Amino acid sequence: MCLAAAVAGCGRPAGGSAAPEPARAGAGAAAGGGALAGGAPAEKGAPRPPAVPLSLPGPARAEEETSSEAVARKAEAVRTALETAHRWGLERPPLPVPPRPAGRPELRAASGVKLAAGLPPVVYRVPTDERIVFLTVDDGAEKDPEFSRMAAELGIPLSTFVADYLARSDYGYFRRLAAQGDAVNNHTINHRNLKVLGYETQREEICNQQDQLEQQIGARPRLFRPPYGEYNEDTLRAAASCGIEAVPLWNEEAFPDRMEYRQLDQRLHSGDIILTHFRGTDLWPGTMTDLLRKVVEEVTAQGFALARLDDYL
Repeated sequence: MCLAAAVAGCGRPAGGSAAPEPARAGAGAAAGGGALAGGAPAEKGAPRPPAVPLSLPGPARAEEETSSEAVARKAEAVRTALETAHRWGLERPPLPVPPRPAGRPELRAASGVKLAAGLPPVVYRVPTDERIVFLTVDDGAEKDPEFSRMAAELGIPLSTFVADYLARSDYGYFRRLAAQGDAVNNHTINHRNLKVLGYETQREEICNQQDQLEQQIGARPRLFRPPYGEYNEDTLRAAASCGIEAVPLWNEEAFPDRMEYRQLDQRLHSGDIILTHFRGTDLWPGTMTDLLRKVVEEVTAQGFALARLDDYL
């Protein structure tokens, strides 16, 4: 009977007004979580209402969305780099190029650096603790568009040293390299052994190529490499008179099928300069893209990234 009365309104207080409904969970519950609004204890075993989704304030939500987008962009960049490496015959992409340094490192007389008062420094190894090495390409006979495209797509920075008699048939190729961020530096007009020439002849070889590159590329080089790595004090004096600031040589030489090392341990070291050449299959056992593939594989396997020499000298 009481159950029937309850259905019919039994238990309502006089006056017919309905008993107050329990407060909604979470709206004013005590800190202990066991009482409803007004102090009434919650019934044991009563189902808990669904949790209200956390609403982040504007800045936090923006930060979360930005972070998610950054993760997605990074994953996409990794995927794209791997696809590009595979397209050029590499198992893995080269290590990322480090940011350009705020300033060039100070050169001191040490192993890998030769200094003389008033003369440009001669550098075989740039003083740095970073795991970086530098790829330099000499002469200019072979103008392979696939080589420059491969370097651009893989993000490989190059520093070139161009001799006029080899480059003059197509300076447009070197202008395109310069446009993609690769420096075009001085390697003389006629690629002669400067060490056997007098001062004035050496100066003509270097300064005339400074003028030619300024006209053809639009910038006067700061770096100069003597042909064959042969130089004397007259070479350095002549180079200084033409505006040259440093003379980079090399510790390694790269070919399409091998790397040759100057050091006894046959390993790369931080700051090493690698030499190679613009040459084709008439002189080499491979193409320029074979060469670049070999360099990237060797450098990456030893845990180094390739950086832009002109940013450090």
